Amino acid sequence: MTDPRPGPRPPCLKAHTVSAWYQISNADAIPTPTVLVYPDRVQQNLKRMVAMAGGAERLRPHVKTHKLPQIIALKREAGIHKFKVSTIAEAEMTAAAGGEDILLAYQPVGPNVLRLVALMRRFPDTRFATLVDDPANLAAISRVAVAENVLVTLYLDLNVGMNRTGIVPDAAAADLYRALCKAPGITVGGLHAYDGHLRNADSRELARQVDAAFAPVWQLRDQMRAEGLTVPRLIASGTPTFAVLAQQPDTEVGAGTTVLWDFGQAEVCPDHHFLNGAMLMTRIISKPTPDRLCLDLGHKAVAAEMPQPRVRLMGLEDATLVSQSEEHLVVQTPRAADYRVGDVLYGIPRHICPTMALHSDVWAVHKGVADESWPVVARARKLTI
Repeated sequence: MTDPRPGPRPPCLKAHTVSAWYQISNADAIPTPTVLVYPDRVQQNLKRMVAMAGGAERLRPHVKTHKLPQIIALKREAGIHKFKVSTIAEAEMTAAAGGEDILLAYQPVGPNVLRLVALMRRFPDTRFATLVDDPANLAAISRVAVAENVLVTLYLDLNVGMNRTGIVPDAAAADLYRALCKAPGITVGGLHAYDGHLRNADSRELARQVDAAFAPVWQLRDQMRAEGLTVPRLIASGTPTFAVLAQQPDTEVGAGTTVLWDFGQAEVCPDHHFLNGAMLMTRIISKPTPDRLCLDLGHKAVAAEMPQPRVRLMGLEDATLVSQSEEHLVVQTPRAADYRVGDVLYGIPRHICPTMALHSDVWAVHKGVADESWPVVARARKLTI
């Protein structure tokens, strides 16, 4: 932890923006490009998540958005004790930070099955589970579980239309669930379905889309229970649908982006009203022409998988993109003369989750001062396991 002392106000902090919530008083001490995280706003987002889900017990938020043990701690303070992760490293970080119940929402194959077993042994007081959608891989996980003398909790991963992972909830899925219930070394967790393709700014239309996509899931769950098989719970939803699916019984919802928010999700979910809990901080590194500014905000600092604009610059919302490369972002603005090389700017990313993974550390801001450097622990593919 470091404690940079507040320095003089950066040149770019004009009178019309000096009181903005995102600005820090010690910008001169903080290298750019970087991400600023605002814990007080994160806490407000967590309270809103709990309220929208109908209680903390209904939530299993995704860790991939932030990858930070400090935010795991804030979630636990908010009463959230169940977590969703995408990698063994995220699972290890979450367990080390005190996470009690962790779902690896990424079907383990090859050596990752043994890594999961090692994780279970390293953290015996943490409940771990993972997914399966393939009969051969179910058999492989079962063999490892028996050989290692452990019980692996598995959820059947269902494809509800995203066509990325999962098995379509039909007769073959029913057969696989029956096999899961009988497999040695396996404990049945229930069903899992991710609906990241369901996005609609009209909440009523979104609810209709959810009903249509999940009708086969409810049918499969009812069929399995009618056969006397246990289906303890369903884990479902992305950020847009979590409030809709939280209305379903025996369902846990997994919003992730809601913790930090970004302007991409705000466009998709205009009714959610979460706060931006993270901000990119950048500097002008060149003025190549009288109407252009070059910032240190290239592909290596802000997620590049989305269409432009990938960042919304505060105070320069009307600037137009000229180019972006690995280390540079060039914009054109008639107000370029108002800025000097070295001036600080702030921006909201379109997609915060992969943006966080680009930074080895971020700065936590308390009362307008960036006073804690937080390593983005789980951006690594491997920690110790």
